[in-house]
Amino acid sequence: MYEEPATARLVEAFANTVDVELGTDDLSTPEQLTDWLVGQHLLARPHRAAPDDLALALRLRGGLRERLGVPVGDQPAAALLADADSALRELPLLATVGGAPPAAEATVTAGARSTEGAEPTRGADRDTTEGAGAEPAAPGAASVGGAGAGLVLVPALGLPPVRRGLAAVAVAWSELVLAGDAARLKRCAEHECAWVFWDVSKNRSRRWCSMRVCGNRNKARRYAAKRAVATSPTTRPN
Repeated sequence: MYEEPATARLVEAFANTVDVELGTDDLSTPEQLTDWLVGQHLLARPHRAAPDDLALALRLRGGLRERLGVPVGDQPAAALLADADSALRELPLLATVGGAPPAAEATVTAGARSTEGAEPTRGADRDTTEGAGAEPAAPGAASVGGAGAGLVLVPALGLPPVRRGLAAVAVAWSELVLAGDAARLKRCAEHECAWVFWDVSKNRSRRWCSMRVCGNRNKARRYAAKRAVATSPTTRPN
């Protein structure tokens, strides 16, 4: 089993704030964005998200979700990827030697708090890594180049509190990319679901968040399509 790291759980939680199957979006308002950041221990009240913060978060989420479809063979929409890149330019990160600078310590400390007692998500009953829910949330800082490299990536100094919380998501994604683990975080290949999940398979071959549900649904659809072709009448040429 390839256990899901805290960085992946943060990006996964962010991407899954939209539920395609249920048609719900947990980031529909600035207030909901505030609640999500507070729930992830990336923002402290009384700080509150503004409409432009929400627009930034949605651009980042849209591009990340597109990128997470690539490992299952989906072709990403270039416009959404460009929007996410634009959002990331508004959430600059800082590489430091020897730990996070003082201004980032609050984010690092908050991000390290336990998520024990947090409300489960829709994916809680899907295939998951054993014991994953017992570990702490993703921090707002990440080691660059692996353990012992001495370089830490943190949200840039001077970012407002809400932007610093969103930058922690960018830190988490950057760590996954740098560690070579980004390809394990995937968007379900069943487009009616599109739930983001962590692939625990040895060869990173998993395509569905749940083989029992989405995998079987996909196979049943392909089987029905083949039967339809096989039983359809052929038209002879005149």
